[in-house]
Amino acid sequence: MNFNNLTAKYYSKHTFLQLFVIFSCFFFSSLSVFAQLTFHITKTSENTPTNAEIYLAGGFNAWNAGDATMRFTKNEDGTYSLTKNLAAGLLEFKFTRGTWVTVEGNENGEFRPDRQYNYDGSPQTLEIEILGWEDLGSGGVLNLPPNVQIVDEDFYMPELDRNRRIWIYLPPDYGSAPDKHYRTLYMHDAQNLFMSETSFAGEWEVDETLTELFEQGDEGCIVVGIDNGEGERIDEYSPWVNVTYGGGEGDEYADFLVTTLKPYIDENYRTKPEREHTGIMGSSMGGLISHYTALEYPEVFSKAGIFSPSYWFSGEAYTHVLASGHPEEMRICLLAGGQEDGGSVVIDVENMYQTFLEVGYDMEEVKNVVKADGTHSEWFWAREFGDSYKWLFEVDLGTDIEENAISHPVLFYPNPVIEKLYLQVNQSFREGMLSIYSIEGKTVEQNNFTNNKNQFDLQKLDNGFYILQVILDGQLVQTKRMVLAR
Repeated sequence: MNFNNLTAKYYSKHTFLQLFVIFSCFFFSSLSVFAQLTFHITKTSENTPTNAEIYLAGGFNAWNAGDATMRFTKNEDGTYSLTKNLAAGLLEFKFTRGTWVTVEGNENGEFRPDRQYNYDGSPQTLEIEILGWEDLGSGGVLNLPPNVQIVDEDFYMPELDRNRRIWIYLPPDYGSAPDKHYRTLYMHDAQNLFMSETSFAGEWEVDETLTELFEQGDEGCIVVGIDNGEGERIDEYSPWVNVTYGGGEGDEYADFLVTTLKPYIDENYRTKPEREHTGIMGSSMGGLISHYTALEYPEVFSKAGIFSPSYWFSGEAYTHVLASGHPEEMRICLLAGGQEDGGSVVIDVENMYQTFLEVGYDMEEVKNVVKADGTHSEWFWAREFGDSYKWLFEVDLGTDIEENAISHPVLFYPNPVIEKLYLQVNQSFREGMLSIYSIEGKTVEQNNFTNNKNQFDLQKLDNGFYILQVILDGQLVQTKRMVLAR
């Protein structure tokens, strides 16, 4: 026998045995590190909603409160079970009903620390009782403020195949005036509207503000609040997709408001269902979806409160206005704060204001409110809510909403540009020059102007990104990125 062949067979055989031993050790040691741990919820508090879905959240899934892979199965005996392969070691976790607003609490519905369990890695069952929920308190329901009710803890959204908590504020005389009907305002991010206990970073105090206005002589307004879906919030609050952040379910969410929720509210509460009595309002991404929904359904909504809107999310917000035109008379209140994102929100809102004017809205229909001290926060929106509500619904109580407190030297609109770019200069000057550069820095067009309001035809330019610069009397006063999209 050839010596080299014999040697090759020897080493081949022993190499295989070594690999087998190594693999076996790794495999069986892995079984001791990752094994099946069953969480068995033997009892839940009496105030647990009948159709509640319960989730497990912990360090092992980045504390995702609504992780579909961590959803429990409800057993026939009313208990809940979930079996997962988890690494041995100290486990820290909590149970939720899908969001951190609906996280478990102690027996009084108050905060309870994270659960801890030293898991040795062997297959076993951990039996647990859930004593309460933070959002339900100790009495089976939230400790709701006066005039605020929960329509449904798990209102079904067929357009999205999801469930969501719906709130409602009823005017102080709702129970004592059975023949009276009311205007209605639909609002997003309901966790932040009425109660600091359920809010992320403070509440809007919508109920307190409207009750105070009612006592001053306002006829009253019903407010319908829709909880955001936390993990689904961005997707639901934009019909357009941002490649970084998501979006794309705004059409379905808007359809839910119009097709499912509003008919339910109109049937079960004493509303004035006509468009002239119906408004929509939200902030940030909620401002974006309020903007979109009002323009998509002008036969349903005649008023839109658009607070600190996320127009940065997609330039299609501007082209959507151009495409929608001015089909119905509206009242639109745009609000921005001078301390938001270095002033970029102010510029975006002013551009949108000019875009509304361009398609035929007049200054009686669109109000552009800019407050120098405003930040991207609930306290700012709470402070401005009352005045915005009064302007939208034309409530005359002897006060008026204050408009722009900030002005920029130059405004460009719309952005994206379809064919024509409009330029407005908000200061005196003798000579001006608009320069347009490609994204690589090459000059593609220059135009001189002497008027405060100008328009430039850009049809000869290709679609894409450009840099605009305006020089007034030899001084550079504005630089802005522009998108040309036909």
